[in-house]
Amino acid sequence: MLYYKLGHLLVSDYKSNKGSGINVHILAIILQSWLLFSMAFFGGSKLAGAQHQVDLFDSVRLPQWFRVITGIVQIAACVGLIIGYWSAGYAALAGILVGVMMIVALIAHLRVKHPFAKLFPALLNLLIAAGVVSLYADDLSNLFG
Repeated sequence: MLYYKLGHLLVSDYKSNKGSGINVHILAIILQSWLLFSMAFFGGSKLAGAQHQVDLFDSVRLPQWFRVITGIVQIAACVGLIIGYWSAGYAALAGILVGVMMIVALIAHLRVKHPFAKLFPALLNLLIAAGVVSLYADDLSNLFG
């Protein structure tokens, strides 16, 4: 396995089943980093009790304790995404967790008939999480096999 220096991280060139190798891996790291920063921002604001998060959970008719639990789960996903820089299977696992959270978020928004603009962040993060999972799917199977 070949290694390349990218910032302060060593990333491997997955030539098998990855097409253009390092370019695909850089894409995976970009998507993974997007999810990491997104989940850290949204999870942190939920845990901090930011007014827009409190209002959001009120508008989708979910209790405030669910906001706190959601924030904790989002921070847990961040931990998986960080570990995933060195062990990609954990990034895939965190991507699944984020994907499930985003599906629940979409259902919550649709249930109260929010406009598309309120659905968009959850939809975008769902698509990015799906990308992370698909790019690291082989590594996910190595975690359990």
